[in-house]
Amino acid sequence: MLIDTHAHLDFPEFSNDLPSVLNRAMQKGVQRIITIGINLASSQQVIDLAHRYPQVYATVGIHPHDAFLMDEEALSIFRSLAREDRVLAIGETGLDYHRDRQPRAIQRKCLNRQLEVACDLKLPVVFHIREAFDDFFDIVRPYAHSLGGGVLHCFSGDWNIAVKALDLGFYLSIPGTVTFPQASKQQDVVKKAPFDRLLVETDAPYLTPVPFRGKVNEPSYVYYTAKKVAEIRGCTLDEVASQTTSNACAVFHLNDSSTPRSDNES
Repeated sequence: MLIDTHAHLDFPEFSNDLPSVLNRAMQKGVQRIITIGINLASSQQVIDLAHRYPQVYATVGIHPHDAFLMDEEALSIFRSLAREDRVLAIGETGLDYHRDRQPRAIQRKCLNRQLEVACDLKLPVVFHIREAFDDFFDIVRPYAHSLGGGVLHCFSGDWNIAVKALDLGFYLSIPGTVTFPQASKQQDVVKKAPFDRLLVETDAPYLTPVPFRGKVNEPSYVYYTAKKVAEIRGCTLDEVASQTTSNACAVFHLNDSSTPRSDNES
């Protein structure tokens, strides 16, 4: 069993054949998928998907590219969405200094607001951090032990940055880019990190792993990321699947079961 801890099933790439996408995932042993909110509309959409499909769970977040949206009215709606059934976490939220689509001060304010909600609700947070680790650690450190946990999505830092995240109790989520020949820094982190702090993800429809690079990514392809993690760590795919599933269940407070629960199960 595998868990894809980060996908965007509400994106247009999946609008015409989502049932087929989910079926292909199940055939590859991907029995749970966490689909990620990036703004208020997206967060509502992923909640709806989580209610429709028992193997899908949701998060509620405002991406740094949309940080300007976080006014008082949006914050009220955000809090309400975060309390919805089948919402596992806040995110994705964070800082993106690579594209800088929003002023950095606005990004930092939006991140702080979402951290406050996460602390209030004792929810873990899924972080999107690009070229902003210094500011990220300065902001998150005072909150870290009041959160329900933390995940550095699509982890792109080196080992020194990984250590700082691990010291705060956070998890490192490994995407399909780890399969790329030039991903030596990411592969080094996978080799050195504690096994009980690693997750696997697709970030579908983006970051498609080898051997499907260049195509639309989908949750079934997390299998190939897990296979690469096994190769790097010198263990079996089954061991990676078991450990990363256990890790995902721990940080997202999921029931560690091989069978997804539907809404009408008690």
